Amino acid sequence: MKASAIAHPIQGLIKYHGLMDEQLRLPFHDSISVCTAPLVSKTTVEFGHLNDDVWLGRHKAYGNELERILSVVDALGDEAGGRPGMRMRTMNNFPSNIGLGASASGFAALTLAAASALDLELSLEELSRFARRGAGSAARAVTGGFSRWYAGDDHSSISKRIPHPENMDMSIVCAIIPTFKTTDLIHQESLTSPFFKARLDHILPALDCMEESILRGDIDEIGYQAETDSLLLHSITMTGKDGTILWRPETIQVILEVRDMRKDGIQCYFSIDTGATVYINCHRSDEFMIKQRMNAIGIETIQCSVGGPVMLSYNHLF
Repeated sequence: MKASAIAHPIQGLIKYHGLMDEQLRLPFHDSISVCTAPLVSKTTVEFGHLNDDVWLGRHKAYGNELERILSVVDALGDEAGGRPGMRMRTMNNFPSNIGLGASASGFAALTLAAASALDLELSLEELSRFARRGAGSAARAVTGGFSRWYAGDDHSSISKRIPHPENMDMSIVCAIIPTFKTTDLIHQESLTSPFFKARLDHILPALDCMEESILRGDIDEIGYQAETDSLLLHSITMTGKDGTILWRPETIQVILEVRDMRKDGIQCYFSIDTGATVYINCHRSDEFMIKQRMNAIGIETIQCSVGGPVMLSYNHLF
């Protein structure tokens, strides 16, 4: 009753904000993302223990962290007809809590590892329903690539892969801006923004436009739409009751540099999830120049490409 899995984190392209049901993590609307390889979370789960023993990196899970993990594992245990105590370890090959989607990859890997250890045979779409209970974005990390998470209800709120052309040469340069953040309170505060209702009115055509752009493999349109959505998302975050500003001065510096690069003929676009770190979406042929421009302004980068779905691994963490 032991299994390991790896999953890639995600960049939100058309992001979600706010939850209709916080316990089941049901959003107000669909969302679309892309997985970012070679960034991965790896999780090993083993059942057959008297008590649960859960570690996230070098610290033991407790409080809300543990509750979210058990919400996934217990639901899978119910599906399997019950479960014994669990031992779990997880590690990332990238920094967490800085806007790189670590919770998405972590819960995606947890879901597949736990399901496999419980001998459950579930499709990726079925797995995404369970992963969603830990983090909404994890649903899309399960299916990988470009994926759309459907709002739905407890049973229909799943993620589905959006196909894209095989020769699509999209690259993602992550401009790393370290700053600690949490998302649960941000989702709650979003409902207090005067712009939240306007986003709900806007979101359906934005989702359809993004999906059509992915199907065509139109990197520039994908980048443009993700950039626009980032500005809309953060306008809601900034105008909630607590006026949360997640950006740092370096975030603005990267945004302005991206716009300057476009003036210089480099087709690239910024995208920012709930954090300060900036994704720069571009054509692969431009990634070297973009990294040079980021280096010139003192910003560390990680080079990424489109990642696949969650997968089993046979190299265990214990």
